[in-house]
Amino acid sequence: MPDHLEAAPALPRGVSYERLLRSRSESHNWLTYYGAYDGQRYSLLDQINTGNVSRLVPAWVFRFGSAGLHAGASTYAFEAAPIVVDGVMYVSGWDGWIWALDARTGRQLWEYRHPIPLDVALCCGNVNRGVAVAEGKVFAVTLNAHVIALDAATGHKVWEITNGDSRAEESATVAPLVVKDMVIVGSSGGEFGVRGHLDALDLETGERIWRTYLVPKPGEPGSETWPEDSPAWARGGGNTWVTGTFDPETNLLYWGTGNPSPDFDGDVRPGDNLYTDCVVALDVDTGEIRWHYQCTPHDLWDYDSNMECILFEQDGRKLLAHFDKNGYFFVLDRTDGALVRVTPFADRITWGEISPAGQVTPLVYPEKEGEEVHFWPGPAGAKEWCHAAYNPRTNMFYVPVQDVGSKVAKGRKDFDGIPYWGASVTVDADDMAGAVKAFDAATSEERWRWSWHLPISASVLTTAGDLVFCGTPSGEFLAFDARDGEVLWQFQAGGGHHSSPTTYSVDGRQYIAVPVGWGSWVEGPAPGMTGDPHGDALYVFALPPVSDLCGYSHTNHSRAVRRTPCG
Repeated sequence: MPDHLEAAPALPRGVSYERLLRSRSESHNWLTYYGAYDGQRYSLLDQINTGNVSRLVPAWVFRFGSAGLHAGASTYAFEAAPIVVDGVMYVSGWDGWIWALDARTGRQLWEYRHPIPLDVALCCGNVNRGVAVAEGKVFAVTLNAHVIALDAATGHKVWEITNGDSRAEESATVAPLVVKDMVIVGSSGGEFGVRGHLDALDLETGERIWRTYLVPKPGEPGSETWPEDSPAWARGGGNTWVTGTFDPETNLLYWGTGNPSPDFDGDVRPGDNLYTDCVVALDVDTGEIRWHYQCTPHDLWDYDSNMECILFEQDGRKLLAHFDKNGYFFVLDRTDGALVRVTPFADRITWGEISPAGQVTPLVYPEKEGEEVHFWPGPAGAKEWCHAAYNPRTNMFYVPVQDVGSKVAKGRKDFDGIPYWGASVTVDADDMAGAVKAFDAATSEERWRWSWHLPISASVLTTAGDLVFCGTPSGEFLAFDARDGEVLWQFQAGGGHHSSPTTYSVDGRQYIAVPVGWGSWVEGPAPGMTGDPHGDALYVFALPPVSDLCGYSHTNHSRAVRRTPCG
């Protein structure tokens, strides 16, 4: 090896279930999708903090070329959350790509590309939200609804199983979650009238351990919320395309479910339509549903509840926080699903109202054939799939918010290969805005906000450095003071953000990693940006090396910077 090339990192130690349970104590790594099973997207790292984040600079950039073979040019996006294990980064992209990179330098260690038929039906983008790593393997789903396991050291395929029928327009985009000896994966395709499911697979073999359908067939609990003597349940939606969370003390998985199908035509499916638009708690060993909370019964607005379920505690009570597409912030008791609080977090909500007791009253919805109605938030929601974060130091949640309305006219019918919406949809292109907002975890009251002229459609990251990181569709990547929302640093990445930044440390140096690649269902959250620069890069930021900072010093969590002599 030439002496100017760095050696590759050593093979990561085995990521066992025990390590995943303790993942937050390994904050130098980012071992699982949200950083830990609780979904908080919070890191204990504080080398980068409010006192020095203004000096953050790019450490390295990984690019792989902007292409999107399985969808139009506006519909591919770089949505992953990079996983880091002992100096090696694992990240997925569109078109079936997966890479292992040296987390210090960005040097590619291996790449894998999964062959995918070009005629796979995709509702909302050629995307993949990330991988899971455990027991020497990298796990991922593919657009044509396969699940694969790769050797973490070489990228060679270990096993592959089919987990859905792409000919029936099922697909998969979720980042897997490893719990115990299982890989948990969800399904996509609700806009094509498929029946959503959640699956647990043996991580050594790929053999299915259990499958839970999120729309019950006749005779199963919840089937009374679907019409009798109708096949509506078999095309009922309820897909599980965003990663859930896990509490080892309750032994429960917490997962959000998608909209019912068809999205806007409720005549096809009278009733509440369980378990669509729900937070569900499942026994991780059996897949049995222990409790559920439905955020939008009989959804007529495309308000999936797939968004993250953040686990936290207040006054000794085990709670769950969920920011829903319908514009409301739900706090539930995660032991039994009881509603603790429900509070609006969006600025404009006209579709309906939810009382403090949880009673849902629809106000505006597509009712008559051909009649056009307008409501806020539109089908992309007040918050799309991208994630909120919780910082226990500040006891605040940080939330990306979209303020976009939509016109819907009932009447679009079902055709093979065309989304099963039951209506035509026109999202506002000239009246949209966004924000990053902070909410008190004890009261759900808003504490601060940073407003932007475009919807914020990227995940939030927060750290023990009292920082909050988030990107915009127009390319800015920003660091905020977690306590008051002051912008302390920003970087223009040249493409929109629609991903989940993560943080890690190697050899004592902290990094912030963010994939940049705007796209997916652009006309949903920000229709005026169709055709804007996509971006195709993974940016990684760090403080300059110590030698570059000669003459300056700082104290953690302090903005005071003082001049010191160079020696």
